[in-house]
This record gives sequence, C-alpha cells and structure tokens, in this order.
Amino acid sequence: MSWYSEHVLPHVVNITCGGRAMVPVRKPALAGLRGVVVEVGFGTGPNIGLYPPEVERVLAVEPSARAQEMAQKRMSMMSHPPIEFVGLDGASLPLASESADAVLSTFTLCTIPDIDAAMSEIVRVLKPGGALQFVEHGRSEDPKVQARQRRFEPIQKRIGGGCHLTRDPAELAERAGLKVEKVDRFVLRGPKILTTMSCGRAVRP
Repeated sequence: MSWYSEHVLPHVVNITCGGRAMVPVRKPALAGLRGVVVEVGFGTGPNIGLYPPEVERVLAVEPSARAQEMAQKRMSMMSHPPIEFVGLDGASLPLASESADAVLSTFTLCTIPDIDAAMSEIVRVLKPGGALQFVEHGRSEDPKVQARQRRFEPIQKRIGGGCHLTRDPAELAERAGLKVEKVDRFVLRGPKILTTMSCGRAVRP
C-alpha cells in the first residue's frame, strides 16, 4: 500500500463518504442486518451507530492501518455491537465457510483489486439464506455517462485508491451466484460519473 493510500486516502474517504450527509445514503443498506455481520471495507467506521440492534457482532475487514486507527475513536463511543478486526483483504477472508449471517459493503466493491475473488469469498462465508447488503457507486445506466466513466476511470483509479467507476454491484452479485432480491438505483448531487448509486440486497441460495 502506497504512502498516499495509507496516510492521505483514509482522510479523503472519511470526508467524502463518511460524513453526516451520507448517513441517509448508508442507512438503508444496513436495514435488516442481524446476527454475525462481516463488513468488507470497514474504513474509519462510518457505519458505527447505524447497525440495527439485532446485529450481534461485526467482523471488520480493512487493509489500511491508518483507517483502523481512525475507527478506534468511533468504536470507543459505542459498546454494541462488539466489533473485531479480522482481516486485511476482501479477496481472502480468514473466516470459516458459512459463518456469517450477512456481509455488508458500503463504498467498497469499487476498490477491491481482485473483485471476482472477493465476491467468491463473500459467497463462501455467507450462510445459506444469508445476504450481501450494499450501497455502492458505479456504472450509470445512461450510455453517455458510461462513456465518460470509461474515459475517467484510469485517473479515478490512481487518485481513488483503485476505485472503479464502471462496476455494477448487482451484476457482480449475480455473477458470483447470489440472487439479487432488490436494488434501488439513484443519483446523488454532483458529477454523475461519481454519484450514480446502487443500494441492494443479494441472497445466497
């Protein structure tokens, strides 16, 4: 991990994706979570305080030591649910198969380098009937916006820690063998290449 990715990017992501203004965007992705939840891309802990009371435990996966350090302050302010850092890489989860009731991803699937391996791991750790719940930015349904996303993506990957603009989370879930139960698509204020959003739930059969 580069110096920029380790020391600068966590602060940038915390401001742009983890502020109070993003709570209404994140909160629907956490609705209905229960039991043991694996959160891939825990970051600085912006979802702390949003977990439903039915969540018994959060197993956090986060590659950045600086982001983990920043998350500790939020974690110290909340006693429930207990949160434990368990891994660094979404593409290699150190967890038993069928051990999670749900996997949560918020603004994360866009950045994982080996996304197919990560999706395979998500499916592996989910119990049958368990769900991947997500809110992510990604590929627009507008062909003109898609074209701009493709042009800008190489730059975005460099400045955004590997962030892709053209991934579609629902498509990734289906390709991995999950059944997409629902997906809400919407656009936030700002450049459409960056603010095309999907919030959904995909279940392991």
